[in-house]
Amino acid sequence: MAAGVSEYWSGRTAFILASIGAAVGLGNIWKFPYTLGVSGGSAFVLIYVFAILLIATPIMLSEMIIGRHTGKSSPSAMKQMAVERGNSAKWGLLGWMGLVAVTLVLSFYSVIAGWTGAYLVKSASGSLAGLSPAEVGANFDAFLHDPTSMIFWHFLFTATTVFIVARGIKVGLERVVKFLMPALFLTLVALVINSAIIGDFATAFHFLFTPDFSKITAPIVLAAVGQAFFSVNVGVGTVLTYAAYLPKDVNLFKSAITISLGDTLVALLAGLAIFPIVFANGLDPAEGPGLVFVTLSTAFAQMPGGSIIGSAFFIMILFAALTSSIAMLETLTARANEYEGISRAGGAMLIGSCTFLLGLVTVLSFSAWENVYLLGAFEAFATKTPFDLIDYLVSNIMMPIGGMLYALFAGWWVSREIQVAEVGMGDGGLFKFWLILARVIAPAAVAAVFYFNLT
Repeated sequence: MAAGVSEYWSGRTAFILASIGAAVGLGNIWKFPYTLGVSGGSAFVLIYVFAILLIATPIMLSEMIIGRHTGKSSPSAMKQMAVERGNSAKWGLLGWMGLVAVTLVLSFYSVIAGWTGAYLVKSASGSLAGLSPAEVGANFDAFLHDPTSMIFWHFLFTATTVFIVARGIKVGLERVVKFLMPALFLTLVALVINSAIIGDFATAFHFLFTPDFSKITAPIVLAAVGQAFFSVNVGVGTVLTYAAYLPKDVNLFKSAITISLGDTLVALLAGLAIFPIVFANGLDPAEGPGLVFVTLSTAFAQMPGGSIIGSAFFIMILFAALTSSIAMLETLTARANEYEGISRAGGAMLIGSCTFLLGLVTVLSFSAWENVYLLGAFEAFATKTPFDLIDYLVSNIMMPIGGMLYALFAGWWVSREIQVAEVGMGDGGLFKFWLILARVIAPAAVAAVFYFNLT
């Protein structure tokens, strides 16, 4: 068996901030608003909140149990727990699948996060000020078709992530998240207040929080469940890895609930920061992925003080992206660090170099390879670039399978004694409720999303 971890979080607060940071990322501030916009607003939010609590949180708690009990990386943790219970050591393959998924995600995540860095500079310099909607759109399109600029920002973001992870848990990760998470939250609150003053806050609030049950359709339910599942970053071993550094006196149940609520709060605040500006400027809330980089940049370009507000907005996204990227790189580095002769710094640099090189596939998918369709012979993949295929593989196949299997393993194969000891809420009604969710409800819901995403 691989050696256990040698570093620990200083306490529950550091773990909570780091875990919320791992969950809060581009998925909350970039993907959540535009997915909400194309999915009917309040109907989507309602299902999303229920899915966070009843599906994503039980899976998160399942990963936490395995991680803290073993104190190891996901492949080693799964193998150890399976063998302890007399089951096949091949359960370790689940951990390896998660590491492959994290590697793929980090490769394109740092590219998209690099866009945020570039747009922070564009906004702060005033280069977008006064541009028309068509000019803002053309500017973004030109950026995507400039591989040199894309690679520069991709490299800068990757290097920053590697530097932080290489410094360790307390000196690197913990210090950074203790600064970034409060800063992110305060910036987000300030942007919400600004949107309430200069934007159409009443329309945005109605759009987000007035339930229209007529809009709850099967596609909306599936979109909300899928967004909730991916929002808290479960299914790939990141939560498991962070829990491996957690002292035994920290209550996992309370921690999981706090992380889920914090993640949801950030997503909803992002909506309240974005949609008042969208509605006040007559923009389309269903714009899609361009909502942040094109639609909102258009609004910032036209408003007084737009450079300052836009800069604050992109700083917020950059902070969120960085807290997630260090969690992903830490998940990979934790495994490399279990091998004798590989230091934390060496492992972080090696893996960072690999994800940087792999990220070039994403960079080229927006320029030289934008018309390359590797699986074009199949109708479902006819228009998918290499980047689209990577995203599809991770989001629609690997993460759902991983989340479902982590929940099933923790619910059925982990002993009752370990479950009760690790969860920290006794073996009463709440524990039994979690057991039902982990064993049946969450896996069934994820399986449904998985099935319909493939059909």
